Amino acid sequence: MDVLKQHQVHGGTLKYLRHDSVSTGTSMTLSVFTPAGEGPFPVLIWLSGLTCTEDNFTTKAGAYRAAAEHGVIIVAPDTSPRGEGVADDPAYDLGQGAGFYVDATQGPWAPHFRMETYVVEELIALIDAEFPTTGARSISGHSMGGHGALTLALRHPELFRSVSAFAPIASPTRCPWGEKAFTAYLGADRAEWAKHDAALLIEGGAAKGHFDDILIDQGDADGFLVEQLKPELLTAAGETAGQKVTLRMQPGYDHSYFFMASFIADHVAFHAERLKR
Repeated sequence: MDVLKQHQVHGGTLKYLRHDSVSTGTSMTLSVFTPAGEGPFPVLIWLSGLTCTEDNFTTKAGAYRAAAEHGVIIVAPDTSPRGEGVADDPAYDLGQGAGFYVDATQGPWAPHFRMETYVVEELIALIDAEFPTTGARSISGHSMGGHGALTLALRHPELFRSVSAFAPIASPTRCPWGEKAFTAYLGADRAEWAKHDAALLIEGGAAKGHFDDILIDQGDADGFLVEQLKPELLTAAGETAGQKVTLRMQPGYDHSYFFMASFIADHVAFHAERLKR
């Protein structure tokens, strides 16, 4: 990996990195915070939302103080492949910056938009090879990245000790963002969509026996709450499946990183406890 820039923060080291990805066939960028000391350390993967890069969480979430205190590496990849020859769309909610953490099967997206494979196979292997990890990892994210964190954890539970999300797209088969993206990336077959819907996966028992709790924070002043996010579908699914889902509705908070900065320490602590068991 090429080191693009490096900073010291809270006694640890933050690196912005670039590498050639086999999964996407493009260069991919990411940021990695490593606490002070020799390690090894457990890993928390963070998946960001629509329009974001590896930089939004790094500069806005204020997560690294808690990560340093708990001795956790935090990895934040970009949200999609990018570059010349990579398909795109003028809209903010499709194409570059909007990978939705699925492997596209439809043109023109299929050649490069393979974000599920990138995260669960290539990124994890790369981090374990290049950084002093314990091999234990958890996953979290925001909005589209919250959808990604939940669905990747539910589809690959053997890879993760715990999962949480901020304002996730809870059921992309039942909201405009998800319907648009899934039609483009996966085609018209809603049975394929259902394989990437967190609420439906929980309802079907995907979390049972793997996650003692799923932590969700959601602001009640979020402008996307009713039409796009629908967190109540996650708690309803958990009740059906007998899976604990802790939904914390936070009064007055919106969809921004100010919301995440207010509660990110709780999520780092939530994961650290489970990563060190």
